[in-house]
Amino acid sequence: MSLKNSSAKIKIPKLLEIKLKNKRINRIYRKFEKSFDLKENFVVAVSGGPDSLALAFLAKIYSIKRKLKPKFIIIDHKLRPESSGETKIVKSILKKNLIDAKILIWHGKKPLKNIQSFARKKRYELLMNICKSLSINHIVLGHHQDDLIENFFIRLLRGSGLKGLISLDKKSTNNNINLWRPLLDLKKIDLIFLAKYVFNFYLEDPSNENVKFKRITIRKLIDELQVNGLDKDKFLKTINNLKSSNKVVNFYVNKNLINNSFFDKKSNQIFLNKLFFLQSYEVIFRSLTESIRLVGKKYYSVRGKKIDKIINLVEGNKKFRVTLGGCIIEKVNQTVIISREN
Repeated sequence: MSLKNSSAKIKIPKLLEIKLKNKRINRIYRKFEKSFDLKENFVVAVSGGPDSLALAFLAKIYSIKRKLKPKFIIIDHKLRPESSGETKIVKSILKKNLIDAKILIWHGKKPLKNIQSFARKKRYELLMNICKSLSINHIVLGHHQDDLIENFFIRLLRGSGLKGLISLDKKSTNNNINLWRPLLDLKKIDLIFLAKYVFNFYLEDPSNENVKFKRITIRKLIDELQVNGLDKDKFLKTINNLKSSNKVVNFYVNKNLINNSFFDKKSNQIFLNKLFFLQSYEVIFRSLTESIRLVGKKYYSVRGKKIDKIINLVEGNKKFRVTLGGCIIEKVNQTVIISREN
């Protein structure tokens, strides 16, 4: 459907419609719309960077066309003295473009180590909580094509397996909340263009130049690889091929969970039978990780080394009782029971 025809049925405010008529912006929106098929209200995470501002504009247009009522959320981590002032500026800029946003503040003690990782976990926690309070089941995030490649290299250096290497999906689910990443087919350069054209503004994160953060080191490495012949398009094909392989593994993981585990919702316990641990190692590893995450109700999965230890304990054919990921895991006869830790 053309922009002209769709606007005849649904009135897009003139301020936004004028910007959407730009050929490049319209092309970006069509890609976004193709990756995002949702008919329910959603929460949009906005940081003030070009990616999230572009996302805010695209999501606003989408919501008007679909007659939805999204909630735009800005997180103030308070990790820097200027963060509160910046979030207020971002809120004001959005307001001028007919996008109402709410600022959520991260209260509590701030970390001295693993700052970015800790802040990311807290951000997801705040977004999950606002979703639950509003009875919304969808969060829309601004990860884009460049993030996909960066994430691959970061996980590669960590020694991640197949699942970790391709962990950014257009849609995933955690604690019954759907996480959408409709920008994964879009390049950062296009999102910067959109942010400049629509808002004439975006924030530069000072941490983007700080090489003590692994993500920034990886970003600079990718830039060097491009200079020396890295073809991003071909690399993305490789990632897509890995994703196809990952789907095959997930098929057997789901089969294992269905056939060899029982989830008692009343007691919030999962019972794993002997056959659960007679599958291939990767299937056992993922099935067990998912079981612990489901009972523990954690957004992030527990670390792989700790899962390895649990599997080794099971193979040791002795009774045990350990705590992990907010759960108590114990072996009774030939059954492993996972219960929520009080």
